[in-house]
This record gives sequence, structure tokens and C-alpha cells, in this order.
Amino acid sequence: MARLNDNAQWIVLMGFLVSFSFFFLALVINQATVVGQTTAESVSEFPKNDIRDVRDLIVGNTTISNSTVINDDIRIISLSRKNAVISYSYTNSLTIHYNNGVTTYNENWTPS
Repeated sequence: MARLNDNAQWIVLMGFLVSFSFFFLALVINQATVVGQTTAESVSEFPKNDIRDVRDLIVGNTTISNSTVINDDIRIISLSRKNAVISYSYTNSLTIHYNNGVTTYNENWTPS
């Protein structure tokens, strides 16, 4: 830049400044999009209907005498179809545990 006059040096310096500004803005906008996308995906990945279906099935079958067979069947079916680990126990209240690797859900339910 030693051979350029003052006006040319100013133009080249402003070009670098504008280039770095565009690069910085592109980086900030890109990161904002990624944060918004992952937040929206985490909301849409909550398996509300899967949990509701399993809960209804378990609550409907708590009165059956052979609960170990039903517990094993629910665990095997949910693991093969929904890729989720489900377990429950029933003493005085029903405890349901749901985990699909992304979402963990625990519920204690007492029949009325």
C-alpha cells in the first residue's frame, strides 16, 4: 500500500471494513437461526401423544391380575415401535416412567 495515494488507501481500508462487517453479520444471523431451529425442534419432539397412549393403556390395565406379563409386553412393544423405554409399577399409586432418549417423563397417578 506504500505506492497508493491517500484516497486509494482509504478506499481499500473501507473495503476491508465493509467485508469484515458483512462476515460478522452473516455469522451472527447464522447462529440466531440455529438457536431458533433447535428450540423449535425440542418443542416438536416432545412425544405427548405417545405418552398419552401409553398412560391410557397402563391405567386401563392396572386391574388385571397378571401385571408382570402386561408390564413386559408394554416394555417390549414400546421399545420396538417407539424406541422408548417404559416401565411402571403399581402398589397404592401408579408410577410411570417414559424415556425415549430425548424426553424423560415420570408420573405418579393415584386412582380415585
